[in-house]
Amino acid sequence: MVNSETRRILVVDDDRDLREVVSLLLEEEGFHVRCAENGREALACLETYEPAVILLDMRMPVMDGWQFMKELRQRQPHTSATVIVFTAAEDARQRAQEIGTPYFISKPFEIDEVLRTVRSVLPVELS
Repeated sequence: MVNSETRRILVVDDDRDLREVVSLLLEEEGFHVRCAENGREALACLETYEPAVILLDMRMPVMDGWQFMKELRQRQPHTSATVIVFTAAEDARQRAQEIGTPYFISKPFEIDEVLRTVRSVLPVELS
């Protein structure tokens, strides 16, 4: 039986339309999704929600992805959530490396790419 906690995803992006599209896509695939429009909102969400995956935009108002990661590491140094950088930056791989994750999705993205990347970081039984 699949642990429902491994199906939890937090989408952090300031683009409301993008959050809605990605959330619907992932929910249709059986994931439990919560969304935040910036890093500060995401940190507040993490007080009561433990996602397996965090899709993280890097450039957001209020608190960007870099500051979010700094705060997350201070507050939850042993978090098991896998962070996937979700960015329109020219070099998404570099942005991911800057925060210490090998995972990234470049915007604009293909729906299959989002699903493939999310599944690649989850336990085998969810692939």
